[in-house]
Amino acid sequence: MHVSVDETKCQGHNRCMILAPETFEVDDMGFAHVPEDKREVTEDHREAVEGAARNCPEMAIVLSGG
Repeated sequence: MHVSVDETKCQGHNRCMILAPETFEVDDMGFAHVPEDKREVTEDHREAVEGAARNCPEMAIVLSGG
């Protein structure tokens, strides 16, 4: 599964950082992003990343590739 953050939607609530800190990072302005080397989600992080996507108020987290 591939994960990214739609930067046009992210409002900096950072729930993703709380739920999946091993995948998401926050920039200097407080907005979430996924570093390039973490965009392919491993099976052991899948549940946390899916939870982050479900809990994003702006639905800014994009999951693809099942």
